[in-house]
Amino acid sequence: MLKMNLEFFPESMLVPDSLDGFDVSAAVGRMLDQPALWWQAVGLFVAHFADWEAAWQGCVGDDARERKQVHALRSAAANVGATALAASAGALENCLLARLAGGAERVPEALRARLQADFRGAWRGAADARRASDPEALAR
Repeated sequence: MLKMNLEFFPESMLVPDSLDGFDVSAAVGRMLDQPALWWQAVGLFVAHFADWEAAWQGCVGDDARERKQVHALRSAAANVGATALAASAGALENCLLARLAGGAERVPEALRARLQADFRGAWRGAADARRASDPEALAR
């Protein structure tokens, strides 16, 4: 389990000017303009979703379970500002909801492929940004 010490995150801690697939400024704004809260959320996102892809792959074929996995990711991605990931997760979630309601015949594989690519990019970007922000990690 990841423990976060907020003393590590001074109020003036800078956030990245840009991070591919993220709207960092909007996410920090939703967090009361406190970069420390955003960094904490990023740390939790990286830790909690480290094994997400394998768990998700294990749910494919069970629309209800897959929807729960995708919904959790969509919510967390939106929270940290991973806009592209939140959008692709939302598109797949909507398709799964339609299937659960008896509307859609099948899930287009392109939706899953897009989500997988967006997840990998966002998770790696968040992990790299988090690691770069940690002075102790940089010293190792």
